[in-house]
Amino acid sequence: MRKKSIDWPDRLTVILIGVILSLIVFITLYPLLFVLFASFSDGDQLLAHRGLLWKSLGFNISAYTRALANPAIWSGYKNTITLVLGGVMLNLSLTILGAYVLSRRNVLWNKMLMIFVVVSMFFSGGMIPFYLVIKQLGMMNTLWALLLPFSIKTFHLIIMRTAFLSLPPSLEEAAQIDGAGHWTMLLRVVIPLSMPVITVIVLYTAVDKWNMWFFPSMFIQDRTLYPLQLVLREILIYSQTDTISSGAATGEAYKLGETIKYATIIIATLPVLLVYPFLQRFFVKGALVGSIKG
Repeated sequence: MRKKSIDWPDRLTVILIGVILSLIVFITLYPLLFVLFASFSDGDQLLAHRGLLWKSLGFNISAYTRALANPAIWSGYKNTITLVLGGVMLNLSLTILGAYVLSRRNVLWNKMLMIFVVVSMFFSGGMIPFYLVIKQLGMMNTLWALLLPFSIKTFHLIIMRTAFLSLPPSLEEAAQIDGAGHWTMLLRVVIPLSMPVITVIVLYTAVDKWNMWFFPSMFIQDRTLYPLQLVLREILIYSQTDTISSGAATGEAYKLGETIKYATIIIATLPVLLVYPFLQRFFVKGALVGSIKG
């Protein structure tokens, strides 16, 4: 059977779409490539370079050597990993429990509870009362100030509830006939069938905790408790200021400081970039499951 030929207008459309998508990929990817190439470049050549950067200029790893020798980087990693692990466990536990209750069809005032949850998302308190509550509870300058107040998010709760509602009611009825209680139902039926959505919540929470810098800058004064992104922010903002104020703006410190900033960015973002490809298929499936039924 003769294959149907593709008309020229269709071919032009495919080519145009391919060009546009390629341009979008380039615009998205190039800033990261620029930072990567700059981090492995020689300071003199990097400062003298103008325009786009397509490769490292005078391959040099001294920026990484200096950055990794900074004890603030390692303490930042430790604090950030603590925030990620603690935040994921706390957020996931409370989100699953809350979503399970809100997804039960026979719970009294179920609809009213859901309306209250949604309304609370739009009418939450401002930063000043939030700050005062944390200070009053004695959580200032502790990692608890970054864990407990953010232990559950309404958006995550809605996604999880939607996923639980999409499960066939017959599974719940069969489990009840076999004598299963709510904990058995949750642990052996609901959670195993909702792993894609749970993976999405884990990824959302982990990335949120990994990138956290604004709230730590408000609640943390002890530099040994700084998360990695706050350390990175200090390096990016104050490295040039320190060299300029010391009169070394044109010296070796300034040249090396430029490459150290780029190396620190790579060090801070590399773990997320390495983990995300392995979770992408769960992320896409879970995001779809969590949005098809309300």
